[in-house]
Amino acid sequence: MNDKVSFGYEDVAPDEKTARVGSVFSNVASKYDIMNDAMSGGMHRLWKDQFVRRVKPQPGEAILDMAGGTGDIAFRMAAKGAEIVVADINQDMLDVGIERAMDRGLDGLTWSCQNAEELSYPDRQFDAYTIVFGIRNVTHIDRALKEAHRVLKFGGRFFCMEFSTTQWAGFKEIYDLYSHHLMPRIGKAIANDEDSYRYLAESIRRFPKPSEFETMIREAGFAHTRVEEIFGGAVAIHSGWKT
Repeated sequence: MNDKVSFGYEDVAPDEKTARVGSVFSNVASKYDIMNDAMSGGMHRLWKDQFVRRVKPQPGEAILDMAGGTGDIAFRMAAKGAEIVVADINQDMLDVGIERAMDRGLDGLTWSCQNAEELSYPDRQFDAYTIVFGIRNVTHIDRALKEAHRVLKFGGRFFCMEFSTTQWAGFKEIYDLYSHHLMPRIGKAIANDEDSYRYLAESIRRFPKPSEFETMIREAGFAHTRVEEIFGGAVAIHSGWKT
């Protein structure tokens, strides 16, 4: 039995991945926005806006924003009147989000340190579950998907945005050059941390293809699954409903 899981550029034991991913995000937490801009050329802001439009948060809805860390998605959904619980396994990321919320005068969000694979919430608590650029970092994706299904109400909505593959001619070669050579240099310049940025680039490369991930979502119990690829397939929004 293979008990190894992917940590970006190498396979490691599950407990080691959890600890090392935690270290990566603790290292980059204070510069997370700069990191996202560097990795996406600023496109992450447009992707997140499109994601929230896809979720269509409604006033009074209870939404769990998993891996919500610094609050980018939560702030957008709270502006629509939804009641947001921001959950993240990394307290350093949450601390950045809490400070940002205070700076903006936002006090209606709930912040909680949670492991996506073993949530502390009861069954059928939330109307929607969102996770953006976070599920590739969990140790066991299938367990996180089952937990998402468990905490949603019947008819609840699951939305995940994650980096994907693309069929654009030449894109793979460009991304290989960027991730192998430029990304570590950016990491060193921004956070004096080449390894964290190398992991982030490789975790994107190793994430399941959209069709494979959609199958995992269905196997977790979601119906009416859908994949919406944007930016030529470099990013995909995955959705499903609990029946």
